[in-house]
Amino acid sequence: MTRPDPDRLALGVQQPWAELILRGVKTIEVRSLPTQVRGIIYLYASRKVSALDAALTTATAQNIDVDSLPKGLLVGTVEIIGSRPCTPADAAAACVPANVLAGRQAWVLANPQRLPKPLPVRFLPFGVWFYPFKRKTRAEPNPRK
Repeated sequence: MTRPDPDRLALGVQQPWAELILRGVKTIEVRSLPTQVRGIIYLYASRKVSALDAALTTATAQNIDVDSLPKGLLVGTVEIIGSRPCTPADAAAACVPANVLAGRQAWVLANPQRLPKPLPVRFLPFGVWFYPFKRKTRAEPNPRK
């Protein structure tokens, strides 16, 4: 990637989930709402680390040192190829126990690409979705739908 794309959306994901996505281990992002967004998005490693026990368990199993992971930076891109209700069979791909998936949405991910160097953002996230290099205009669609 030579130049950041100002028109590309970013998704904020806590560590170590962002790292697990980049490694191709986590191929389902679990969220409370479905998304209509499809295609390549930026992956933003949030400043906060996940408090879920499953996050530390999975990181340990993958030999990931959570303290050394980048936080508050764009770390890569990933493609969203689908959105559907979670099923218990999604537990391994989501890296969480099946009981966490009840009533949740599976955002199906593919083709993760790590940036050569994590990038700072020009505009900080306000919510889950954001444009890291420009302000959102009123005419742009709401990615939550």
